[in-house]
Order: sequence, then C-alpha cells, then structure tokens
Amino acid sequence: MKKYAVLLLLPLLLLVFSQNAVTAGSVGSYQPLPEALEALNGDETVDTTNASDFYYAFEPKQGTPSKGFIIYPGGKVDPRSYAPTAHAIAAKGYIAVIVRMPLDIAFLGYKRANIIMRKYPEIKTWAIGGHSLGGVGACDYAQKYTEKIAGVVLWASYPSSSFSLRDTNLKVISVYGTKDGLTDAKDIADSHQDLPEDTIWVEIKGGNHTQFGYYWDGKDENFLQPDDNPADISRAAQQEIIINATADFLEDM
Repeated sequence: MKKYAVLLLLPLLLLVFSQNAVTAGSVGSYQPLPEALEALNGDETVDTTNASDFYYAFEPKQGTPSKGFIIYPGGKVDPRSYAPTAHAIAAKGYIAVIVRMPLDIAFLGYKRANIIMRKYPEIKTWAIGGHSLGGVGACDYAQKYTEKIAGVVLWASYPSSSFSLRDTNLKVISVYGTKDGLTDAKDIADSHQDLPEDTIWVEIKGGNHTQFGYYWDGKDENFLQPDDNPADISRAAQQEIIINATADFLEDM
C-alpha cells in the first residue's frame, strides 16, 4: 500500500476506463482461497446472500442485529477473499456486507455503501471499513458522509490527509501487523495525525499484510503478496485477533 500519494492518482488514471468497468471484478486481481469460497455458504449460525454482481451479505440467524459493518476489499483483491472474516463477525451478532468494486478498486465505487444502507433500512448504526486501499476508500466515504456512519474500521490501512478523519466525531479502530511490509510501522505512526485522538490501536505481533484476507495467486499455497513480509503467526491466529477486535469495536460503537 506504499504509497497513497501514488495510489490516490490511480482513480484519475482509471477514470477513463470506468464507463466500461465491470461490477463482477477484474482480471489480474488476487483470487480467493478455497476456504474463502466455502465461507460464502450459510451454516447453522449465519445466513448468506450472494448478490455476486454487487455484494455478499452475512447475517446472524439468532437475534435481530441492530448494527452493520460494510467492508471494502483491498485493491485488486477479489472481495470474496474476506468472506471468512465477514462470516465470523456475523456469527457474533452483526450484519457484515462485503462490497464488490469496479475493477476491484474501492475508490471507483466508494459511494456504494449508500446502496447497502438502503437495502438494510432496519440497521440504524453502521460502521464502514476495509483492508489496505479498501480502508482508504472507506475513509473517503466516512469523511463525506459522516452523518451516516458511527465508526470506521481500518485493517492494515490509514487515511490520506485528503480523507483525514481527525476532526470528526467518528469512532475509529486501526488494526495492524508488526510484520506488514506494505503498511509498515511508520505508516501507522504517521496516521495518528489523520485519525481522532481516541482511536483504538490494535497491534498484531507477527501479523503481516496478506493474512488480513484469504487470497492468493491461484498457484502457491504459501502465497505472499509482493513487498510483504512472512508472518510469524498463522493466518488463523491473525484472523482471530482481527475478528475479535472488530466485533468488540462494533459492540461498543
């Protein structure tokens, strides 16, 4: 995710092609691991909605959820790669919705949260967030539509100064890994200036960038995203921290 100064130009470069952007994803994106595809199915705790042209929703079977979490995928990552995380969060009592983006770039569809909210009018309290570049797109939305959002969840991500949340009343959580080669310690330290003073910081010791999702190149089972560092902990261990920290944040939001 180095550096947003460059990545923020990407929507301008892609704008020319956006009229032809397909909502069903983009060639060249990282693909979901088999366990991510399995997590798209419902089970005894979670119902799923597969609107594959636009979004994937996960709803708890027990109780009536009052809070929802909208997830923007990382740049050039198939959104289904976050299904296990969304599924687990839903099992804890929240609606979790992963939004598919044009060309798998959140900036090109950052307003899509509005459509999700209209589809679930019974949910009155929403958080928005995402992984890496998806988190930046979520910050873009949150800054422009602050009145619609109660909280922002950043997974290995941070806002640019253009999408600063510093002077908002939003609740924010930033979850990051110490072995992340794309969103490194300096990026996280620098992000303090663009986030509220009461931001919650969750450090995952040994966690990297790739293990915030379930994606790969379709070939190497030990896939590591370019420029990332090998993790010192398993994906399952890293995901447990991500899921619990996010669910606790939603509970307190």
